[in-house]
Amino acid sequence: MSHQLTAGICKRLFEADEPDDNLLELRPTVQFLSYKKVATGGAGSNVDRYRIIVSDGEHFLQSMLSTQLNYLIEENHIAKHTIAIIDKFTCNMVQGKRLLIVLGLTVVAKVSDKIGEPTALQAPPGARSAAHSASPAPDGPVSAPSASSGPTPAPGPQSSIQRQASKGGRNSAIFPIESLSPYMNNWTIRALVTQKSDIRTWSNAKGEGKLFSVVFVDDTGEIKATAFNKAVEDLYEKFQDGKVYYISKARVNLAKKKFTNVTNEYELTLERNTEVQECHDVVNAPTIKYKFVDIVELGNLEKDATCDVLAIVKEAGPLGEITTRSSNKTIMKRELTLVDRSGYTVRLTLWGAQAEQWSAEDQPVVAFKGVKVGDFQGRSLSMAMSSTMQINPDISEAHVLRGWYDAGGAEQSYQSHTNASSGGSGLAFKREEICPLEEVRELGYGEPDKPDVFSSRATVMHIKPDNLTYPACPTTGCHKKVVEVTDGWRCEKCSVTHEKPQHRYIVSAAVADWSGQLWFQGFHDAGQVIFGMTADELVEIRENNDSQYQNVLERAVGSTYNFVCRAKQDSYNDNIRTRYGISRIEPLNYAEEGKYIANLLRSEWAQ
Repeated sequence: MSHQLTAGICKRLFEADEPDDNLLELRPTVQFLSYKKVATGGAGSNVDRYRIIVSDGEHFLQSMLSTQLNYLIEENHIAKHTIAIIDKFTCNMVQGKRLLIVLGLTVVAKVSDKIGEPTALQAPPGARSAAHSASPAPDGPVSAPSASSGPTPAPGPQSSIQRQASKGGRNSAIFPIESLSPYMNNWTIRALVTQKSDIRTWSNAKGEGKLFSVVFVDDTGEIKATAFNKAVEDLYEKFQDGKVYYISKARVNLAKKKFTNVTNEYELTLERNTEVQECHDVVNAPTIKYKFVDIVELGNLEKDATCDVLAIVKEAGPLGEITTRSSNKTIMKRELTLVDRSGYTVRLTLWGAQAEQWSAEDQPVVAFKGVKVGDFQGRSLSMAMSSTMQINPDISEAHVLRGWYDAGGAEQSYQSHTNASSGGSGLAFKREEICPLEEVRELGYGEPDKPDVFSSRATVMHIKPDNLTYPACPTTGCHKKVVEVTDGWRCEKCSVTHEKPQHRYIVSAAVADWSGQLWFQGFHDAGQVIFGMTADELVEIRENNDSQYQNVLERAVGSTYNFVCRAKQDSYNDNIRTRYGISRIEPLNYAEEGKYIANLLRSEWAQ
């Protein structure tokens, strides 16, 4: 079957001094001659970029695929010689070459033959040529200079990318966020503000100062921007959540990943000469892009990972406060109980102003972006500085969730990760990475002071019978040890005396596999899996029937589990030792184990 490409589109885009609205609104049909993954150049970046060659049958043009479309290549939806309709794109001049940035496309067909004999286009009049501007062969891979940082590959000064535009009074090209790099200048982005922080102050040996940050979003990605000192005074009042702005003359730097969970290898520094202008034309305004994770899937995410969650707020707790140990400051907090269609529930903590200002009622649907995953009592979520939430968002997923909850979801029971049979934190057990216990010891896991996480399959050989449980505070979220007093059990942390404690496990067990033996330490969730009962039930048996208690201990020995452990050194009585804490424990699922082995025998490993 033959396909008709949009003849002449590459030349029109290449030679246009400024692509107008009529040109940008076209949906041209093109052929992908080749593609190549290129290095982003950002330290620690894990975001792949793909440079592609598109052809209209007469000429070919260099293009960059939006990172949000990476899955099309990675999942083999598009390949060499694919025919596609480009639904949305932008076009910029970079180093004397026209670069097409593909923001949306529809695959028409995969074909085996190249259409026509497309040739390279010459640089448009007045454009500065790159030092080495040889065009890649249409059928070959796209050559990308080293140290590329997105669509602007050369690590040096670059010609101005000005256009004399009449639209909106702007005189700079509108760039997609994902194309920004430190090697570009005279750019302007059109972006939605999704999060604006409070003004914060600091004081250290170098002096004092203040800052605030915002998160910008457009159709290609997101980026964090921070203003300091004088720029705070000039710019803070100009930004409002939910509004769209033109931003230019800000500095692009490598992102400090320690202080942000925004998915971008770069961030912006807003300066006193940074230009900010509100965009009143909301047609095709940028919207927040989510990658929702079901609550049940939180168990597969690592601690401190970030994710997006869409859920019903089933309960909102009262406003509380905590005092930080480091600064002795009081911070307001509020806990929300979330549920979704997966049948699981999880607690999410709001902090500061978000906790104080929470006023939503009637169990709303809330979209959370960039929330932090914790392992407190199994799995929990927490709003970070750059996290955002949108109450009752007007998106299809939210409407579906609302309908499901109103139709019966409100009446069903939910399971938490704390009560799941796996217990412990939600760190994923990895069968393909099982580490023999002797190897854990020989490789020095946890030394000298950096925790190491490993997966192990081992059998419980012995459990220390002493101090298996301790009396804990029954207040939700506390669990500190309580002391028996005249009129009950006293918790010094809560300053409350309870009628009775809630006992919790603290287990020390010798486990072994084919290679050797180690001592593992586990807490409440691990104890419930090993003994198959709550700590309160075990204490009652111990106090009333010693023979039955000994039988419970004996039955716990000899069982094999899949473990996820965290190895870490500590000091005890001036002696350095490595402790192996149980983060996750799972009874063996023989059906899953058999399926894994069968797949392994069919793989290339077994050939």
